[in-house]
Amino acid sequence: MVESAAPDEATMVEVKLSDNVAIHPAEKRGQLEQKSNESLVKKKKSLRARYAYGMIFLIINLTAWFFRDYGEKILPLLHYSKACRVGQTGCFHTLGVLRVSLGCFIFFFGMFLTTCNTKKLHQARNQWHSGWWALKFVILIISLVIPFFVPSDYIQVYGEIARIGAGIFLLLQLVSVIEFITWWNDYWMPDEKKKHSCSLGIFMSTLFYIGSVCGIVLMFVLYASKASCTLNIFFISWTGILLAVMMIISLHSKVNRGLLSSGIMASYIVFLCWSAIRSEPATAKCSPQTQDSGHGGWTTVIGFFIAVCAIVMATFSTGIDSQTFQFRKDDIQSEDDIPYKYGFFHLVFSLGAMYFAMLFISWNLDSLTKRWCIDVGWASTWVKIINEWFAATIYLWKLISPVVRQNKVMHHEEPVQGV
Repeated sequence: MVESAAPDEATMVEVKLSDNVAIHPAEKRGQLEQKSNESLVKKKKSLRARYAYGMIFLIINLTAWFFRDYGEKILPLLHYSKACRVGQTGCFHTLGVLRVSLGCFIFFFGMFLTTCNTKKLHQARNQWHSGWWALKFVILIISLVIPFFVPSDYIQVYGEIARIGAGIFLLLQLVSVIEFITWWNDYWMPDEKKKHSCSLGIFMSTLFYIGSVCGIVLMFVLYASKASCTLNIFFISWTGILLAVMMIISLHSKVNRGLLSSGIMASYIVFLCWSAIRSEPATAKCSPQTQDSGHGGWTTVIGFFIAVCAIVMATFSTGIDSQTFQFRKDDIQSEDDIPYKYGFFHLVFSLGAMYFAMLFISWNLDSLTKRWCIDVGWASTWVKIINEWFAATIYLWKLISPVVRQNKVMHHEEPVQGV
């Protein structure tokens, strides 16, 4: 038997490319590793960029607060603008907040338009999202300056639009919170593969329910101790009813979702109820704000900054949670894919700018907000209460919808079985 003089393909040490250039396998592996390292560097740069955008968002909204409370005294030069006449507050207080908010919206909505279809790390739009900070700083300054030359009538129109945008932001944030609660419940469910036992889940659900009940009792003591506080009594009582309904439905034999997710959701709606009552104006007879001083002490100042930082964090977490809002979720991802959806991230921040504006002006375009206050007024109270009821409704539907769909399928299959 004559052996072939041609070498076996498995023993070849060189790979011929289409351009007749030979590359050693070791060199090819080196190129792949280099490409992988470059993708890793770009991904880390992209992940760091989101924190930079979060800091920009925080600074802009603190600037909006500054214009509301101190802008008229510290920035008298703005009175020389055609949109800011002497003797008027067109660039300060409510309209000042809306002007800064409009600038923030312009910047982030522009970033949304320029990054909305980015998919790979090697695309130029990824470089735009993660770099070019000097140019973006100039664009940001221009975006913040332009609204101060816009007539007040157009700023009022933006304020009306901002109410809608803020409502959309609340809806996105609500869906994100409920999805997180569902994920947390599924993570702590008993699983042999993950070696999870039900003991920790039972402990956590018990802790959340105890905290929720204690919160309801405390709200009754602090904000509904008088029989004349009928509105607060209604708010707190209805929250307790929603808590009980969620627990009963979660334990129903057809639902059987356990108590952990309903316990977390119960704590969330109790928090929303407490926040709504805290937003009642100081003129209300059962308002907790009646004991506050006119300018507020250290507790007011600290509470203000904590509230601002908490809302920024909520905006940030909603912005990076793009998977929740995808209709088709692809589990397979390559190392060259972007770590989060840039377009959705910037869209949430642009809506968050509208939401922040509503908080600073208490959802009211015609009144002045007290210094060092955020989200105080009857409009703010009802927005939070409706948000609480809406959250409970979405969660309850999420519990019963699988049962409803299953019953519909069984109802359509019964005639077929009878044939």
